[in-house]
Amino acid sequence: MSVLPGPNLLLPPSPDALARFGSDFGQRFIVTVDTEEEFDWNAPLNREGHSTRTIPALRMFQEFCESFGVVPIYLVDYPVADSEIAVEAIGEAVSAGRAEVGVQLHPWVNPPFDEAVNEFNSFAGNLPFELERAKFARLHARIVKAFGTAPLIYRAGRYGLGPRTAEILAEFGIAIDTSVRARFDYSASGGPNYRQHPLQPYRADDLLELPLTTVYWGPLRQLGNTIYPALWRAPQLRGALARAGLLERIPLTPEGVTVEEALRGVDVAIDQGLPVLVFSFHSPSLVPGYTPYVRAPRDLDALYDWWRTLFSHLHRRGVKPSHVTDIISSLALAQNELPG
Repeated sequence: MSVLPGPNLLLPPSPDALARFGSDFGQRFIVTVDTEEEFDWNAPLNREGHSTRTIPALRMFQEFCESFGVVPIYLVDYPVADSEIAVEAIGEAVSAGRAEVGVQLHPWVNPPFDEAVNEFNSFAGNLPFELERAKFARLHARIVKAFGTAPLIYRAGRYGLGPRTAEILAEFGIAIDTSVRARFDYSASGGPNYRQHPLQPYRADDLLELPLTTVYWGPLRQLGNTIYPALWRAPQLRGALARAGLLERIPLTPEGVTVEEALRGVDVAIDQGLPVLVFSFHSPSLVPGYTPYVRAPRDLDALYDWWRTLFSHLHRRGVKPSHVTDIISSLALAQNELPG
C-alpha cells in the first residue's frame, strides 16, 4: 500500500493547526494508562527480565473509573497484548465501551528484534522507517486479535516519535496521537524535544495530536520555557523556585506529583481554556513494588485518593470525562458546523 509522506510530528505545528471541537464540547479530560510490562526502572533496558504480574490490577482500576463515569484509555504494548491476562482484566469493558484500547510501542520488547537494545533505539522514531513500521504492524495486529477492535489512538513509548511516524499511523487508521509531552525535552538521551509544542490539541493533516498536559504554575510561569531549559543542570534551583512558589512545572500524573500540585495544574489548564486535559500514568503503579512511585500499600492508597480528589475537582469545575470516540465525533461535528 502506498502512503503519501505525512507531517513530521517532531516539529511544532503552525498556529492555524489548532483543533476545533463541536460547540457543545466545552472542556473535557481523558485518562490514559501506559499499559506495559514491569521492569527495573533503574537498570538498562533489556528484552528479557520483564513480567506482566500487575495486569490483573487493571480490573480494580477499571471498576474505580466506572464509578466516576470515566472511560479509561489503555495504551497497550506488546508484552501486554501478547498476554491473555490483559483480555481477562479489561476485555469485557473494552467490548462494552466502558474502556478503550490504544497502541503503545516499546521497541525493545516488540518484535521483530532487528536492532540493538540501547537508549537511542528505545525511541521508536529513531529506528529505520521500515523497522518502526514492522514493529507497529506486529503490535497493531496483536491488539486487534486480542481485543477484537482496531485501536484509534497511539502513544510512542518514551514519547519517541519519529519524522515519519505519522505515515505509519495514517496507514493503520490511527486517528489520534498522544505522544507529544509538551514542556519536556528528551534530546539529551537521543529522544525528541517537545519544549516548543503547544498544550492545545492540533491537527497534523488528518491526525489529531493530543499532547500530554503539563503546565507551569507561579508568578514566573510565562517564562517557564525559558527558565526551565536554562536550569536543566541545576535541579536544586528548580526545586527552590517551586518551594518559593515562583515557578513549578506540573504534569497531570499521580506519579511524582502531589494532589495539591495536580489541583493547581488543573486549575491553570482550565483557566487557560485548554479543551482537553490529558492525564497519564503507568499501569505497574497499580501494584506496590514495581515503580518508584508506588512502593508500599499506603502509596497505592494515596494513588487512588489522588484520582478520587482530581475526579471530584474536575466535576466541580464542570470538566467532563471524555474518550477517543467522543473526541473524534466532536471533531467531525465541528467540521459540519463550519459555515458554507
